[in-house]
Amino acid sequence: MKKIYCIGLLFTCILGFAQKQFEVYFDFNKDIPNQVSLNQLSQWMAKNKAAEITKVLGFCDSVDDSQYNKDLAMRRINSVLSLLRKDTIKISDTVELKPFGKDFKYSKKQDENRKVVFFYTLNETLRQEENTGKATVLKEEKEILSSDAQELIEKETSELALKFDKAKKGDLVKINNIIFYFNSEKIEEKSLPILEELLRIMYSNPKLRIAIHGHICCNPNGMDTKLSYRRALVIFKYLRDNGVAMNRLSYKGFGSNDPIYKVPERNESERKANRRVEILIVEK
Repeated sequence: MKKIYCIGLLFTCILGFAQKQFEVYFDFNKDIPNQVSLNQLSQWMAKNKAAEITKVLGFCDSVDDSQYNKDLAMRRINSVLSLLRKDTIKISDTVELKPFGKDFKYSKKQDENRKVVFFYTLNETLRQEENTGKATVLKEEKEILSSDAQELIEKETSELALKFDKAKKGDLVKINNIIFYFNSEKIEEKSLPILEELLRIMYSNPKLRIAIHGHICCNPNGMDTKLSYRRALVIFKYLRDNGVAMNRLSYKGFGSNDPIYKVPERNESERKANRRVEILIVEK
């Protein structure tokens, strides 16, 4: 009997080491992770593409009744799952989701109770393949983008949240690197990190309401706003389809009526700059 108990204990320990966990924290009564946790989760997702989520637990502080807290905990779980799925982290077909109202052991620090804990395993074979392929991927990216362009995009991504933090109601935030293909509402792939950062900003600022302004290049006819309208609509749909409430979003096409560079532009660099998106802060 003692031998069987030891084997069982060993098996339990092995399972424990095979499964890891990560914690995501929330502000009071919010179902979107706070900015610190959003940044940490983003870093975790970048490093754990081979992860598979097996269990997600949601928690609240001791304020309000058990049912309200349980509902809030479930919304927090769904919020985290949405972020994980958006970043193509695999969710197990048998994932266990469990929200807690008041039926768990509370920490004395209330902010430590407002959290989601998810458990995951790592596909070691996939992780090794990813690590082996990193050098190749980076090489291919560098062939597509010049080093100057990469630095510009990385800088814009890191500074975008700061721009929104400083912006006041009525301010216009210029997003220089959401770039569209010529005569199209299709966004260049190298601009997607900026779009994802905009989504994170909307997640972490639930009171923020914005108007998306679309612009075009090359067309001196100020009455022709159809393409700029479609460009703004693309951004609107991206945010809406990723969970941002429609009452926080609006959009408008300005055609070529407000160019950065005078139309007709002198070169492709000026044309790219003119076919852009800007964000008006409607409410903050």
